[in-house]
Amino acid sequence: MQKNIELADDLLVTAYAAGDNEAFDTLLNRHQANIFAYIQHLVKDPDLANDIFQETFVKAIMAIKQGRYTGDGRFAAWLARIAHNLVFDSYRQDKSATLVSTDNEEVNVLNRKDLSEGTIEDAIIDTQIMDDVRDLVSALPDDQRAVVEMRYYEDLSFKEIAERTGVSINTALGRMRYAILNMRRRVKERSIVLAR
Repeated sequence: MQKNIELADDLLVTAYAAGDNEAFDTLLNRHQANIFAYIQHLVKDPDLANDIFQETFVKAIMAIKQGRYTGDGRFAAWLARIAHNLVFDSYRQDKSATLVSTDNEEVNVLNRKDLSEGTIEDAIIDTQIMDDVRDLVSALPDDQRAVVEMRYYEDLSFKEIAERTGVSINTALGRMRYAILNMRRRVKERSIVLAR
């Protein structure tokens, strides 16, 4: 990794795209503090900031590997733009989930499924969904399954996962990406419905 420390960001991106994982580790170490601080400043919630921070680097990895990096010498600005878009995507999701119009007098805003007790049918469907998810996770290769379990069942950050498994953050992120792709493929192949 020492050889990469002095390289410009775009050269590191090129090296990473060519298969040098240490190049991405250098980029991550170089920019993680500023990007996280930027996200934290916007969202004011450490847990949400951590999720958006991790998603920012997952998106960056995917874009670089797919040849879609268009930073033109401004890698930090490109990362900040990804983070910015993700922050506002999360605001849009929250806003659309919580907006309820009271203009229509025929609609009782308190008569909502999420405010009521579940039915037996809901419980059966939830159990089936959880069983399907467990099956999907258990079918993953060991390294991918371990990352999914640590991230979603133990709520570890990718940095903690990397430390626990003795790999780079980039490798942990990559394993998560492949795990998600594998699970999506199996969901499609088996026509599994993961929502009620």
